[in-house]
Amino acid sequence: MRAYERLLQYARVYTTSDPESGTHPSAAREFDLAHMLVEEMKNLGIEDARVDEHCYVYGTLPATPGCEKLPALGLIAHMDTAPDASGENVNPILHENYDGNDVTLPATGMVMKTSTFPFLKELKGETLITTDGTTLLGADDKAGVAEIMTAAEILLAEGRPHGKVCIAFTPDEEIGEGASLFDIPGFGADFAYTVDGGDVGGIEYENFNAASATVTIHGFSVHPGSAKDAMINASNVALEFHSALPVMARPETTEGYQGFYHLCQMYGDVTDAKLGYILRDHDAQKLQYKKDNLMHIAAYLNGKYGEGTVEVEIKDSYRNMIEKIKPHFHLVENARKAIRMAGLEPEEEPVRGGTDGATLSWNGLPCPNLGTGGFNFHGVCECTTVERMDKAIEILLNIVELYSK
Repeated sequence: MRAYERLLQYARVYTTSDPESGTHPSAAREFDLAHMLVEEMKNLGIEDARVDEHCYVYGTLPATPGCEKLPALGLIAHMDTAPDASGENVNPILHENYDGNDVTLPATGMVMKTSTFPFLKELKGETLITTDGTTLLGADDKAGVAEIMTAAEILLAEGRPHGKVCIAFTPDEEIGEGASLFDIPGFGADFAYTVDGGDVGGIEYENFNAASATVTIHGFSVHPGSAKDAMINASNVALEFHSALPVMARPETTEGYQGFYHLCQMYGDVTDAKLGYILRDHDAQKLQYKKDNLMHIAAYLNGKYGEGTVEVEIKDSYRNMIEKIKPHFHLVENARKAIRMAGLEPEEEPVRGGTDGATLSWNGLPCPNLGTGGFNFHGVCECTTVERMDKAIEILLNIVELYSK
């Protein structure tokens, strides 16, 4: 089966994760695809394929004769889709021999314009896969699931030599919990790749260090007619707090390695107000500066309005995987070789976000990320192509070959 054919099947299974549930998995519907994958893996000959109580799917391709002493390689993708757009009743559309021009999504009439998405012109002549305009596609990351499954099928069907290959499909990646209950010892890999990136040929081994901050402001309300030198308007203090942060360190004004303060939530009245931020930077010391800056602003405002007016709570979220990848940089070097063997030039950019690979790397499983051939994730303009999915499989097989020597 071609990878895109698998994607068309998987995309129709409703697996949107739920950030509000507090359960693991976050939505019972994620088991629907998990059980489907286990059955498919067993049909391919992966005898130990299984799903655990938290909806993690595992399976192993034992090493072929003569390769038993080679390191065990892991391949990981996630089954859930983002709650940013509907993932229910997905209807993928194939555009064969795509002409490189604007694409109209038939169910809504929405137009994917090449002026908005310039990469579309580069897909001319390929078989483009889009949504019908009512849902996301789910190529993030069901394309990665399909590519790993197809690579496994080829390895088994053709008897290609390889060391132990460990496969895992995870739930809840889109809500930041995909690696939370991942059984690294049970998985059995020495190192791994997540297959969850953008365009094929991409390698990602740097990501943000991340923290969240909640700023709580306590005001003092009196009648506005007699408020002079008495009222402390919590909403005004919140605005003052936010105005003390640099305008040029926001998501909408940064790129590349530039970090940011992102105001995600704000609400309040005269008596109480809250601000919710996420803080991001590839450099851990610069992230610490951002944390310290919030505390300094709070100290200044407390000196101005009275101790306890402003409270700041900061929590760390995840860390840059590069520190854990450097000692195992063969993962990047072999990925580069595999991509060049497939006739492409590697594209290496820092992730302006986080990945399961970051958490797994810090938990002891070095795990950079590879591209799937997808674009415009988390929305109704999500797309991929048949040819780029095929190329992703070629890269995976090249990586397996490099680690089989």
